[in-house]
Amino acid sequence: MPPINIWAVLAAGLSSMILGALWYSPVLFGNAWMRESGMTPEKAASANMAVTMSLAFLLSLVGAAVFAMFLGPTTTPMFGLAVGFAAGLCWVAARYDNNYLFERGSTKLFLINGGYHTVQYTLIGLILGAW
Repeated sequence: MPPINIWAVLAAGLSSMILGALWYSPVLFGNAWMRESGMTPEKAASANMAVTMSLAFLLSLVGAAVFAMFLGPTTTPMFGLAVGFAAGLCWVAARYDNNYLFERGSTKLFLINGGYHTVQYTLIGLILGAW
């Protein structure tokens, strides 16, 4: 297993949480996401947010750590950015699209979620490459 910079992984995982908080807020796409996903304020309020946010952060850390292993110890900011963009768009968002096709999900919901993961991995790659 290649060595990884734990501080870079922590920063990348935290960046995912910050991006998600902004992306899925009413400031950006939160209202459209709620409408398209069928989420209601009541359903959202019924969740145990401590558990949800803890698991989301843990999964962000796992994604960042595995991506750090994929990039290797001698990457650059531009390479991390480019590979992060490609991974977010071509691996994560493309796989989401496959689900949306079979589930007959809305294009708008795919663009919101796929866009988040594209930006998320672009940011993760940049952070890992720059650290």
